[in-house]
Amino acid sequence: MNFTSDNSYGAAPEIIEAMARANEGALGSYGADPLAERVEERLREIFETDLRVFLVTTGTAANALALASVSPPWGTVFCHAEAHIAEDECGAPEFFGGGLTLRHLPGQDAKIELEALADSVTECGARGVHQTQPAALSLTNLTEKGALYTPAEIAALSETAHAGRCAVHLDGTRFANAVVASGKTPADLSWRSGVDILCLGATKNGALAAEAVIYFEPERQAEAIASFEFRRKRGGHLVSKGRLLSAQMDAWLAGDFWLNRAAHSNAMGQRLAAGLRAIDGVEITNDAAANILFVRLPLPVHRHLRAAGAAYYLEPASQTEEGDGVSVRARLVCSPSTPPASVDAFIGLCADAVTVTA
Repeated sequence: MNFTSDNSYGAAPEIIEAMARANEGALGSYGADPLAERVEERLREIFETDLRVFLVTTGTAANALALASVSPPWGTVFCHAEAHIAEDECGAPEFFGGGLTLRHLPGQDAKIELEALADSVTECGARGVHQTQPAALSLTNLTEKGALYTPAEIAALSETAHAGRCAVHLDGTRFANAVVASGKTPADLSWRSGVDILCLGATKNGALAAEAVIYFEPERQAEAIASFEFRRKRGGHLVSKGRLLSAQMDAWLAGDFWLNRAAHSNAMGQRLAAGLRAIDGVEITNDAAANILFVRLPLPVHRHLRAAGAAYYLEPASQTEEGDGVSVRARLVCSPSTPPASVDAFIGLCADAVTVTA
């Protein structure tokens, strides 16, 4: 019963097998291999447009290097206050961006409010050289709170950002989950809605360590692409045995493998949500559109789960095991490898604890 993260389970066997096959013989290094070409062609098919792709090993590297490629050191990147780049990347965007500034914006379930973005873009840079200047908007889909941006919402935010001379970056560490949950196409959730750069995450969805930084309309973004290539090398993220990254992404994108794995994560998340909603005293506090739930657990339920070995993270406000003395707030994440039996066992333990304390 491990619901700590979709990183907690190992890589998919299909990914490991693909890496083993790619490990045989000799191929070009630093991404100059046939698998890398195949990955780029496959992504063109999936997104129905021309694009350029660069592979790195972590989501932090993908986000930070991508944002640095479109923002000068005196630039501002607008993001939600709870975005991964704001809370969980140890200043990497600022570091790789040479001092760029993150401006935190509000919004329910980590979705940026359109009016707040518009006001912030207008205010930023209004005093010329005395202020940092608008450079980029960073969105996340699924959001860090498990909510889903629709194409219309992305388009409205992108239009506002572009009007303010900002590039639009999308942190897609769970983009596959968003595609499955929305029923929309990858193109609809990205470039057709105004996204310029997508960081497509495979690691949380079965890869060992593989993220793709995708630039749409590459001719228009030639300057940013050139910047990214040098920054990736200078930052130590140009992998010499790049074929082992390409092999992961190639296997992950084969057929509907990437979507099928996300579908399982989402199905387990919805199964968990349905079971918990039926239990008195347990409250789901977020939109829970896919595989991430935020819940309030009565303290006896939490203690019962912990005693049975259930693993999950507590929210910062409930970092102590006693929470507020009445309940704790926790995050539950389902992965592509979460067994249905684990979900059912967790639900059963919650129901048992409520019955005993009733």
